[in-house]
Amino acid sequence: MKRLAVLGSTGSIGTATLDAVARFPEKFEIVALAAGRNLGVLETQIRRFSPRLVAVADEADAVRLRAAFPGVEVLTGAAGREAAATHPDATTVVAAFVGALGLVPTYRALALGREVALANKETLVAAGELMTAAARASGGAILPIDSEHNALHQALRVGPAWSVRRLILTASGGPFRTFSKAQLEDVTVAQALAHPTWTMGAKITVDSATMMNKGLEIIEARHLFDVPEERIAVLVHPESRVHSLVEYDDGTLIAQLSINDMRFPILYALAYPERLPSPFGFLDLAALGTLHFESADEERFPCLRLARAALRAGGTVPAVLSAANEVAVAAFLAGRLPFARIAAVVEAAIAREEAGAHALGALDDVLAADERGRRWGDEAIVKFPRAVTGST
Repeated sequence: MKRLAVLGSTGSIGTATLDAVARFPEKFEIVALAAGRNLGVLETQIRRFSPRLVAVADEADAVRLRAAFPGVEVLTGAAGREAAATHPDATTVVAAFVGALGLVPTYRALALGREVALANKETLVAAGELMTAAARASGGAILPIDSEHNALHQALRVGPAWSVRRLILTASGGPFRTFSKAQLEDVTVAQALAHPTWTMGAKITVDSATMMNKGLEIIEARHLFDVPEERIAVLVHPESRVHSLVEYDDGTLIAQLSINDMRFPILYALAYPERLPSPFGFLDLAALGTLHFESADEERFPCLRLARAALRAGGTVPAVLSAANEVAVAAFLAGRLPFARIAAVVEAAIAREEAGAHALGALDDVLAADERGRRWGDEAIVKFPRAVTGST
């Protein structure tokens, strides 16, 4: 039986994880939960799964939980998140915090040799070299939950690593796949959050709309699978049924397909190397009928180009890219930044970081770069004061 600590348990990935876990009580046990401020959902999860430790953001929430669940250890803040990730009874850590919150707890779990089912993009984007080195040194493992990297993980089991020609990440194209550059100038928050094929949190949904999510996935794939950036391609696939492909030297393409439901890659990562029978249905190809593919347009979606540039620059530049994007997306969601200026904010921040040429030697370097990226992103945002109309 695998014993799980779930970081970000009340978010979309966390709740999907617990739904999958509930289907296989003989396979999985929950020992720790870490969440933010969604106390109602967390209380329901505690009653359902009886964890030994719970971490929340605020002390006031912790006091309430201690009174309601006297048998559960309740901690707060960064120390609580780390305690959940390093719980002595946990064999597998599901890292599903959004943004930089997941950096330190994920690193601590890998350094202890734990298996990490990773859904947090920023962890590998900002600190991929450090995370993979920690896993190698300790015997830990990173199993991707992102549907694209999960698909690559499955397709790479078909042939030897030396025979891989290309990794091909598929992208839905988001809600603005067919928009012109002029149309992108007037995008509202409501439009950006109306994803055509996936139900996700607000931040990652906006990243899908700018295609920054695919840029971040290129960086992740580089670290996860040790494939050079120039051999990682992006292909737009609006139906989101082919989750990614591996092209081998002999011309064979291996694709992974399933219903576009995050519980499929979650269950694969949790069960690995075993495969468990799907309680979530099966893909009907005849009903689907047709699959479409097209090239990704880096002119209309410059975040793809910026992510590749950050990866090539290396060092702390990807961490700044990730942090600046996070504050830019938050500003857009708050109505303080036009959608079409998100990429410009990120570009300004990484240009400043490239000029400083910061090396990446330790986790503190990543945290410092994250702080710089946020500060530089905020400074760039004020250059675009135009109000965003129809933002809600």
